[in-house]
Amino acid sequence: MNFESKLPNVGTTIFTIMSQLAVDHKAINLGQGFPDFSPDETLLDLVTQAMKEGHNQYPPMAGVVALRQQIALKVQALYGHQYDPETEITVTSGASEALMASILAFVRAGDEVIVIEPFYDLYIPVIELAGGKPVIVPMTAPTPQAPAYRVDWQRVRDAITSKTRMLILNFPHNPTCINLTPADLDSLESIVQETGILLLSDEVYEHLVYDDQPHQSVARRPLLAAHSIVVSSFGKTYSATGWKIGYCCAPKVISAEIRKVHQFNVFTVTSPMQVALAHYMKNEDAYLSLPAFYQQKRDRLLKGLANTRFVPMHSEGTFFLMADYSNISDLPEAEFARWITVEHGVGVIPVSAFYRQPDAPESNHGLIRFCFAKRDETLDTAIEKLAGI
Repeated sequence: MNFESKLPNVGTTIFTIMSQLAVDHKAINLGQGFPDFSPDETLLDLVTQAMKEGHNQYPPMAGVVALRQQIALKVQALYGHQYDPETEITVTSGASEALMASILAFVRAGDEVIVIEPFYDLYIPVIELAGGKPVIVPMTAPTPQAPAYRVDWQRVRDAITSKTRMLILNFPHNPTCINLTPADLDSLESIVQETGILLLSDEVYEHLVYDDQPHQSVARRPLLAAHSIVVSSFGKTYSATGWKIGYCCAPKVISAEIRKVHQFNVFTVTSPMQVALAHYMKNEDAYLSLPAFYQQKRDRLLKGLANTRFVPMHSEGTFFLMADYSNISDLPEAEFARWITVEHGVGVIPVSAFYRQPDAPESNHGLIRFCFAKRDETLDTAIEKLAGI
């Protein structure tokens, strides 16, 4: 059959490739971002209970009402913005579907979408499926004098044209592990005030923010909330990534368009999990305790890497941590990631995989990404292997 691919540049994702490589070589997988421990038994019991109580048929298209109500209460308590659970909150098949439905709902052929690089790999293929054009704005890469990535908001503003439809944000940021600050929100407010641009804010790691810092959701600012789609993930929050349940919050007129795509993509999301989550969300401590839980794991990996030839970089958020390997090798990042997985038994992700051109010199800064959402014994074994390099 002869046909032209709509996504000619898309192959198997780096996460799948590196995870399979870890399996093939019996390596510890600190690459792909998922916990190696189970969700809270209470939550699992609530799912079983929901099934036994008969919640096994189609729920409402936009999500179980009680769950949307709990989401609204949480967002208002944490960020001070009130979303109407009836018209402004939609439960989705993972954050990925929320992102895809949002892009497909608003990006038309010829529209430009600004993507900050490095970026999560979902964004560009979906923009291209919608007929849009990704406009890449690179972050300022780390240097010895400034050992962290940062966003140049003036460069973002300069990239906006009359064709720009959307700006995609992702904070806490994967893979750089940086967070937004109040000053960043100020810059975003100026950009929105001047341009009226729509923001798609991927906030799946909203509860994984460390060192007693609050998550700076765009929902904190009324102007930004009025121009934003805010996406989050129950999978990341409750260590149940395989359930693929997320949600998006947006003003009524924006949500109505997202729901049109959602309705004909998945229609709705698995019933018993939604019912269970609605009950479980009443326990605020389940998400309020997450920063301390994961910070202990971050610090365990940070301390362990400090006794190796790697130079770990500070992680402000997410369950990832980057490390510089330039003391060990001058290999490009993808080659080094493969080498460390095969030869030393620890699977990692090259940060260059989050660039449009992974093989380009400007995409390679001698950095790899570790996931620390693992049991302590998993982290300790990995650190022991890394110390031997």
